[in-house]
Amino acid sequence: MHDNFDKGYAQIYTGDGKGKTTAAIGVTIRALGAGMKVFFCQFMKNNFSSEQPVFDKYKDQLTLKQFGTGKFVFGKPSNEEVLAAKEGFQLAKDAVNSGNYDLVVLDELNVAVSIGIVAEKDVLELIKNKPQRVEMILTGRGATDALKEAVHLVTEMREIKHYYKIGVPARIGIEK
Repeated sequence: MHDNFDKGYAQIYTGDGKGKTTAAIGVTIRALGAGMKVFFCQFMKNNFSSEQPVFDKYKDQLTLKQFGTGKFVFGKPSNEEVLAAKEGFQLAKDAVNSGNYDLVVLDELNVAVSIGIVAEKDVLELIKNKPQRVEMILTGRGATDALKEAVHLVTEMREIKHYYKIGVPARIGIEK
């Protein structure tokens, strides 16, 4: 474990604007630069994103896991998506409590909770019982009021304008 600080906090990045995962990646890069060990768990994702080659260069400090089909956007999630989320959450709990990681990022966990594939009560318990020195970040739209109340920092990304609305798709190196 690091000796950068004595107490780790729980953070949420939520809202309808762009930048939730990007913010968590930024903190991850900072943590890696400070010699910290990071567990980066992505829910409902199973695809390449441009941070992965950078993360690969830090395999001794960073573990990246994806749990999802990469296909769920709206509607009812598939059984495969539900099972992947349950597996991911169990692994995330193990990582938080393992003593091996200084920072645990639970990317899109807020969405998994809001659509009911991870139980809010289980996430609240994880936040409440996390080891003192572990920093935890939860990202994703739709963070519940209870989750926002349970953490120490909440940032809400609010869309004011986005070029996606004029037909610009997600671009490698910027949005993915």
